[in-house]
Amino acid sequence: QHVDVQNFSGSWGSGLAFCALLHSFFPDAFDYGSLEPSARRHNLALAFATAEERAGCAPLLEVDDMVRLPVPDAKCVYTYLQELYRCLVAKGLVKTKKR
Repeated sequence: QHVDVQNFSGSWGSGLAFCALLHSFFPDAFDYGSLEPSARRHNLALAFATAEERAGCAPLLEVDDMVRLPVPDAKCVYTYLQELYRCLVAKGLVKTKKR
């Protein structure tokens, strides 16, 4: 709900895409249905804290930096998502093809 990922910049600005992604792996971490798109700071802080606590993802993005810009930097978001993916793989939550 309220998430339509089309790119690595504006689609992630409200924090809901991060929350939706994390909620799919950790549904007991928070109530996704209670989140509001306008509460950017809260959503981003919740997502980044959940990623760090539950997935062991390094805090590569800062909430203040994300809310300061009207549109997040695509390279920063992409780098963070790569790190989150790596952490989810390391925890065995994402399966990868063996080469």
